[in-house]
Amino acid sequence: MLNFSTTIMRKIIYLIIVFSSLTTLTYAQADSLMDMLTTGAPSSGNAVSATFKATRIINGTSVENLGAGVLDFRISHRFGRINQGAQNFFGLDNATTRLGLDYGINRWLMIGLGHSVLNKEDDGSLKIKILRQKTGGMPITLSYAGDIGLLTTPNPTLPAGDKWYFSNKLSYTNQILIARKFSERISLQLIPTIVHYNLVDSTKFSNNTIAIGAGGRFKLNKRIAITAEYFYRLTNTDLMYSGTSSPTYNSFSVGVDIETGGHVFQLMISNSAGLTERAVIGQTTDSWKDQSLHFGFNISRVFTVVKPKEFRGKTEGKSW
Repeated sequence: MLNFSTTIMRKIIYLIIVFSSLTTLTYAQADSLMDMLTTGAPSSGNAVSATFKATRIINGTSVENLGAGVLDFRISHRFGRINQGAQNFFGLDNATTRLGLDYGINRWLMIGLGHSVLNKEDDGSLKIKILRQKTGGMPITLSYAGDIGLLTTPNPTLPAGDKWYFSNKLSYTNQILIARKFSERISLQLIPTIVHYNLVDSTKFSNNTIAIGAGGRFKLNKRIAITAEYFYRLTNTDLMYSGTSSPTYNSFSVGVDIETGGHVFQLMISNSAGLTERAVIGQTTDSWKDQSLHFGFNISRVFTVVKPKEFRGKTEGKSW
């Protein structure tokens, strides 16, 4: 069992209580194809929909789930440091990429697989929606997100007699997602997180990096929104990047979401070049203070693999 300090526990509990006890507001129904696909069917009753535009805020996951039978193909791209100058085309000559597939099993369960160029990492994830915000009732949406990461880089060369274990390449992320849509324009989310690394560089570092993430969205109009996201580490604050002497920093990102039909484009600037929780939360080696920033984008394209019951039998070509 993890040994949280009393101070840390009090801070986490305080944040959750304050965040979840705010007055309930009234919201509009889903107003786009992406909103319908996110809920899996047209909005019903007083459930709040489209807290965020996509299943990720920027780097971190949001409370949004894909609808039942919906497949999301996601391409994530992070370029090199902008301050590398014109010689490296302001970072555009260097890039890391992640390809991911997420699928909605039902209205409350989503699974995913992905591969990232950085450290040649494969990952598998799931997201479970536990509570859903409702007008006049439940004030928050609450979800659990879990992820397993596997580095597929070659094993290091070890001294004779030493053994390298497969488990050294594994990491595990567990997150509680607590979100609230305050109005049609404003949504906020808290993300208490534990990232467990099976292998760390030194005994002075814990295998568990504990962090509190926060993300938000401000909707400018029907298709465009401004987003921001920050992960604050409570432990391993002086953690060095694996295998190097490079210090690591808290990840902070700002971006713009642009929706065009079944596509969502997310443009962002971040001090993290990582594309998974393992890399973003515990292995960000650049900082805003040094202007070591990365431009990047996510492209999300959704496909309806299994049509929801509510729409079966309807004529193809109609907007549903």
